[in-house]
This record gives sequence, structure tokens and C-alpha cells, in this order.
Amino acid sequence: MKKLLVLSTALTAVSFAAQADVTVASWGGAYTQSQIEAYHKPFTAATGIAVISVDSDNPGPQVKTQVEAGNVTIDVADVEFSDAVRLCDEGMLETIGMDALPPGADGTPAAEDFLPGAVTDCAVSTIVFSTIYAYDTTKFPEGPTTIADLFDTTKFPGKRALGKRPKANLEMALMADGVPAADVYATLATPEGVDRAFAKLDSIKADIVWWEAGAQPPQLLADGEVVMATAYNGRMFSAEVADGKPFKTVWDGQVYEYDLFVVPKGAPNKDQAIEFVKFATSTQALADQAKWIAYGPARKSSAALVGLFNDGKTEMAPYMPTSPENMTNALASSYEFWVDHDAELNDRFNAWLAAN
Repeated sequence: MKKLLVLSTALTAVSFAAQADVTVASWGGAYTQSQIEAYHKPFTAATGIAVISVDSDNPGPQVKTQVEAGNVTIDVADVEFSDAVRLCDEGMLETIGMDALPPGADGTPAAEDFLPGAVTDCAVSTIVFSTIYAYDTTKFPEGPTTIADLFDTTKFPGKRALGKRPKANLEMALMADGVPAADVYATLATPEGVDRAFAKLDSIKADIVWWEAGAQPPQLLADGEVVMATAYNGRMFSAEVADGKPFKTVWDGQVYEYDLFVVPKGAPNKDQAIEFVKFATSTQALADQAKWIAYGPARKSSAALVGLFNDGKTEMAPYMPTSPENMTNALASSYEFWVDHDAELNDRFNAWLAAN
């Protein structure tokens, strides 16, 4: 609380004439709830500024649409790295920058406290998340255990739920086909590598159930519509630990990346929005979010403050993407690759979906 009060003093020095609300667009479900508990409620308590949550299947395209239309209603959006870079390059985001951010709780300058690459001119990371897959332990008590098992419908029969987009699917397909994680993007940058990834997806195409929102994979598993599903790791953590579902996460072949806060160009409450981002990406706020969902904080100084889940008994470390035991065969998502290849691979993916 002392750190919150110190930050509160700094925030109240900023003049917010109308005390306007701040509208934050995020991904919904357990993830947004973790932000509400760790960011929104404390920010409102410190400043008197209400935070309005707007759920989206993917806030990045929503920001682009609003800015292009000249009708921006979002003040802050939670986006993936490739979207943050692309939107910034296209002039659709306000500048925030490292210099605007407070030091860590231990006094470490923000430039040294954030994980490498976690802050750009237009975006500030909050969490490290990963796309993993999980399975129903009542169907497979002894496994699966590897990324290859996701594609093995002989050994592990049944429907699989996959996200309805190429990102993460293509990387996982190549790793399942034997490509080392270190070589995935070099392989995927070639026509032969793209063909290889789609050929691997072809091998399970008849058994795929597609999901488009982060809340869907655990629900599909719970309803028995699929026996395993790719998902954001925090969603599966919430289903397994908070909801007591018989699910288990397979970390082999995980694809991890940052999520970041951005302020759209023309945000109606720009000043308040930037203060919210500064507050939400402080040491204590990032550590507090990790008490609600299994995503790793983007600040080094937050790590020591992460302990138990809010149930008061579950250690969070084993559920973090960045735990050493979960990183033995992990792939860092390449935002550079997806900025360069997103359009062409989406076109290829949509054509593949439409084909028989």
C-alpha cells in the first residue's frame, strides 16, 4: 500500500479538469478480470478516475478501424506486439516512451527494469503470455506431453481446438514436424517452409474445431467438444486452478510473447490514458496482476513480489511461461516476422480454410 500511496501522490499532481473516465479495450474473460483487480480498481482509488472496460476478440484491429474513421472511443488498448509495432509505424498511436515511465519499486530506472524489448516508443508491455495447448485428463490420464502429440490423432484421437488464424499455428506445426525452435522463423520465411507448415495442419484439418475468442478453448474442453485445445496459458490456468477443471497444460512447443498497452492517436482522454498506462505498468501493479492470472510481469522488479494465487495456496511460479522448466522447448514469437508476413500468411490461411 505504501508504494500505491506514493504513486497516488504523483498522480494527483496531474490536473484532470473533467475527471473523465478512461476506456480500456482488452481481451475479456479472466485476463480482463485480472486487469480490473490489479490496475483498474487501484487506479480509480488513487485518482478518482473511473475505468471502463471494453471486451474485444482482438483490440488491435479495433484501434486501426477507429483511428482511420476519425472516431476514436478507446483511450487505452491491450494489443499484441506485432500490432503495436505496425500501428505505431502507421502513425495510429500516441507516443509514450521509456522516459515517461516510473522507475521500479527498488529504484531501478525503467529502461533497466523492463524486460528486453518490452517498451517501444508507442507501447508498454504488461505481461509475458504464451500460446500453449492443454488437454482433458479424463480422456488421456497419461499424456500427451509434446507438441508433436497435438498432431497425433492416432495415439490421441479426438477433436482439437485451434485459434482461427495462422499465428502460432504455423510455428507449432513446424515444431511438431521436427523443426527446432531456433529454426522456425527461418524455415517459415521460405515457400517450402510455409508449405511444410500447412501440410502438417492438413494432417489434422478434419479434426479441428476453430476458436476466435480467448474464452472459447477452455469452454470447448469443458463441454467435451474437443479433447485438447491451443489457448492462452492464463485462460487454461484459470480453468484448471480457479474453476477446478480436469485440464493439464503442455508447455512443450509454447509460443510466448508480450502484450502491451497503447494509446490510440486521437484518444479522447489522452492525458488520463497515459497516466493509467504509467500506473498499470508500475512494479506493484504488474506483480498484483500475476496474483490473478498466470502471466509473467514485464518488469524485473515485479518478480520478487509474485507469490501465491489469490486463493492463498497455489504457487504461481510453475504456471508462468517464463519458469525455467517451462522454457525447455519454447519459441519467442517474432514480431518482426509477423509485421513483414502477416498479410500474405493470412491470405494463405484463409484460402486453406476455404479449401476442401
